[in-house]
Amino acid sequence: MFIEILWILFFISLAVQLFYILFIFGRLAFFHTNRTKSTTSEKEGVTVIIAAHNERTNLKKLIPILFEQEYPNFEVMVINDRSYDGTKRVLEKLMEIYPRLRTVTVNYTPNHVTSKKYALTLGIKVAKNDVLLLTDADCWPKSTKWIDIMTAPVRTEGKDFALGFSQYEESKTLLNKWIQFETLLNGIQYLSFGLLKAPYMGVGRNLCYRRSYFMENKAFKGIWDIFCGDDDLYVNIHSNGRNTAVVVDPESITYTVPKENWTDYVQQKKRHFHAGKYYRTGSKLQIGWYAFTHTVFWISALTLAVLTGIGQQWEQFLVIIGIILVRSALITSVFKSARKKLEGISKAGWSAAFDFVYSAYFWFLGSMGYLSKRVRWK
Repeated sequence: MFIEILWILFFISLAVQLFYILFIFGRLAFFHTNRTKSTTSEKEGVTVIIAAHNERTNLKKLIPILFEQEYPNFEVMVINDRSYDGTKRVLEKLMEIYPRLRTVTVNYTPNHVTSKKYALTLGIKVAKNDVLLLTDADCWPKSTKWIDIMTAPVRTEGKDFALGFSQYEESKTLLNKWIQFETLLNGIQYLSFGLLKAPYMGVGRNLCYRRSYFMENKAFKGIWDIFCGDDDLYVNIHSNGRNTAVVVDPESITYTVPKENWTDYVQQKKRHFHAGKYYRTGSKLQIGWYAFTHTVFWISALTLAVLTGIGQQWEQFLVIIGIILVRSALITSVFKSARKKLEGISKAGWSAAFDFVYSAYFWFLGSMGYLSKRVRWK
């Protein structure tokens, strides 16, 4: 009876996994055509929003890069959030060089709100333009077309949200390779569901929305006291298949500096997972069914492989191994194709190996983040 149940679980989980891989993730990886770049001559103004806490060094690098953007009508708004590292002096000097750079200084955060949401709200209130493009101080756009491409759905298609992709700078460490894998998988998931008119999150490192929509919906109403979620949770609450577009183009992405040790990385991911517990039920199911069946597939597959091997049932053993190899090949193909469309790079040789350990990571860190009572931005 135990063996029969294992076989049932194995094939059910395999079917669900193949549905996700081929029909959901495949929507991005195999069938989506990259967005045509905006060509309108009259271009609506854009405000690039950056909330910065003690980011003096990063801002000195980022601001000159932003003003290399090939977009005729934009400003950069930096919210200096309680910094004490000389950020204010750096911004004052940069404003002398770049007249379209503006700043807002936050000296304190009220007790009932979280610091980053409060900082963003103050900056958004005084932004000159209705189209907002958000990123972080430790990020930078891949191309000079970033503003043009990322804001096109909001400017020209009547959308309230445009979801973009943000990857981490690449290095040769094991931690970095894992970060690359996990970030790409996360991107494949939320961008694929966005393409299927079921968006559930976006990342504040590369996110566009309208100021008027933000203000009309009373900003972060209902989530002020949650110590995360200024990007993914806000999108989860307000986005839908009608008002949200996905931007898939290597020239639309941003890069950011990755964590360099496992301790900092775990703290970062706990914060990300913490926001997930406030998602809509449907969104939790979108993510959860993949993670759950992923775990069931590997546990049942490995258990059956061991049992059939011990029992010398070689035909069944070879069937299981064959299915594992086929699924691994499909995962690798999805990652290579999706990375090519998102980053212009098709290298993803580590994806099958990391996929094997993904379940342990998801349930371990996911539980830590879900059970955490308090996480902070900075």
